[in-house]
Amino acid sequence: MSPPAAIHDTPLSTPSIPVTKGMSVKPVANGHPNTVAEMQGNWETFSFAPIRESQVSRAMTSRYFTDLTTYTESDIVIIGAGSCGLSTAYVLAKTRPFLKIAIIEAGVAPGGGAWLGGQLFSAMVMRKPADAFLREIGVEYVDEGDFVVVKHAALFTATLLSRVLAFPNVKLFNATCVEDLITRPAPTEEDPHAVRVAGVVTNWTLVSMHHDDQSCMDPNTINAPIVVSTTGHDGPFGAFSAKRLVSMQQLEKLGGMRGLDMRSAEDAIVKRTREVVKGLVIGGMELSEVDGANRMGPTFGAMALSGVKAAEEVLKVFDERKKENDDYY
Repeated sequence: MSPPAAIHDTPLSTPSIPVTKGMSVKPVANGHPNTVAEMQGNWETFSFAPIRESQVSRAMTSRYFTDLTTYTESDIVIIGAGSCGLSTAYVLAKTRPFLKIAIIEAGVAPGGGAWLGGQLFSAMVMRKPADAFLREIGVEYVDEGDFVVVKHAALFTATLLSRVLAFPNVKLFNATCVEDLITRPAPTEEDPHAVRVAGVVTNWTLVSMHHDDQSCMDPNTINAPIVVSTTGHDGPFGAFSAKRLVSMQQLEKLGGMRGLDMRSAEDAIVKRTREVVKGLVIGGMELSEVDGANRMGPTFGAMALSGVKAAEEVLKVFDERKKENDDYY
């Protein structure tokens, strides 16, 4: 039996968010207040700074297309901005600040299924030692002995998401899905038809969802020497890369996710997170479809630590894959 719940009362140091140029407060013209306190109680004289509607459009579109142009050649692409993908991005961005990291998320809202716990309940359970990752990003929890509980899963997801998006070398493209993988021939003696993954094929999610009832709408591409796929278990967009490997005959078949067994499932997902084919690391529950691992259910430690392991696997082979990529041209 677990010991009585104890509030985690050791002060958690919240990692500072890097401040880049443009984030400093600029004086506002026409005497507009610079602080919330200056606004309070003065609403009769309050007004927003003047702007034309076209300025809003230009500010959004110019910045977006600058990012899109910049990240068309990325160092790492992460498919899926759930808890595993975001954890991967966090570790990579923190340890390698000069790598360009693009995250592709099919949903409008990043976070995958980690905004809530099991069956839409709010609390998030993580088995130890995943509590180390909570301390790393500054999320408080209640210690229940062998596991910890975050009062609301959204606290974990929002904190992790904010940490990732604050890194200057990360760009999240949400409402965007991966329709295919870019490949290059990488034959071996054992498999003369082997390929290396060298990027992703992207499209707006709403476009991808309507290929069957609209005329063909061609996609876009992002090149990268390493792709990390964390699209979850089988579903509308789930296990995408794993299924694509089968159709490309790079995997004979999917192992298929097995029934729920928390104790075996979480260990298996973390330990087996790896480069499945050259240039493609698979982590999180997508890996259960490759390996035939058990389902883990409403416990999230493996998602976070699979992301940590995925980042480690990327860095093991990054230089080699980048050289292969560069030599191809």
